[in-house]
Amino acid sequence: MNTEIQFQPEQASTLAPRVDALYYYLTGVSVFMTLLIATLIVFFAIRYRRGNKVDRSPLDLRYQKWMEVIWIAVPLVIVLSFFGWGAWLYLEQARPPLGALEIQVTGKQWMWKFQHPQGNSEINDLHVPVGRPIKLTMISEDVIHSMYFPAFRVKHDVLPGRYTGLWFEATRTGQYHLFCAEYCGAGHAVMKGTVTVMEPSDYEAWLSGRVPDQTPVEAGKALFEEMRCASCHQGGGTQGRGPSLVNLFGKEVRLKDGRTVIANEEYLRESILTPAAKVVVGYEPIMPTFQGQISEEGVRDLIAYIKSLAESAPTGEEP
Repeated sequence: MNTEIQFQPEQASTLAPRVDALYYYLTGVSVFMTLLIATLIVFFAIRYRRGNKVDRSPLDLRYQKWMEVIWIAVPLVIVLSFFGWGAWLYLEQARPPLGALEIQVTGKQWMWKFQHPQGNSEINDLHVPVGRPIKLTMISEDVIHSMYFPAFRVKHDVLPGRYTGLWFEATRTGQYHLFCAEYCGAGHAVMKGTVTVMEPSDYEAWLSGRVPDQTPVEAGKALFEEMRCASCHQGGGTQGRGPSLVNLFGKEVRLKDGRTVIANEEYLRESILTPAAKVVVGYEPIMPTFQGQISEEGVRDLIAYIKSLAESAPTGEEP
């Protein structure tokens, strides 16, 4: 982590050079146009100042038309290049590569909690391997926060009641800053941390050297049993009071009102906290709400467990 004053943070991710290239292009065009306009203002102010004998007759109509065409076409091309380049980069930042290491993030005043899939958890510190895409799935327990990695050139809002995400792939080892970039209360300035980028072998050694908590799947299964969810969501081909959760994640679900939705993280979270919002066809809205009974981390663990049923359990297996 370089503590010296720099023109900009160092580039430490695959996205950073592309973001900087767009930034330099925007800055270069802005500086060029500013200097051009300022120069022309000074030139015309001097050349056509009062008392100076120069030709002030109107331009020929043909030249006026060409000037209008150029004045419209050139700025249009420049602005469209801004849009095209920016849209392409936005899509690159919005789509994490397949096989990315997914880490769960919970933000709250005034700390960040990171949960690795192996069960290791950290507060205000994040360890990741170099050269591997990292996907952060984020949610807030209180107000709006914003996860910002200056060296990786990525930032995204972290919202209460909604999952958001960002991804990056670090290209060099070392320690880098992370900040909350959205004012979130009196302790906003201290809501920061450190990202430690390690060689893959060192990352594995770090994982094995720490005493892991329960993995999200294990914690979700324990909570699933504690809340007696299986009494309704029986699975195993048995018709229960609620639909089976085996192989549910990522599938299309038909609702009682005729709509269809995809069983993603947002749908599962809403079904846990406000189950009457989207009732599956063939079932009655009898599931109680768990709003206020389960923390955001508990909801996240339940979703991880349900996702594991989709990934590993064959159809008909009991959850």
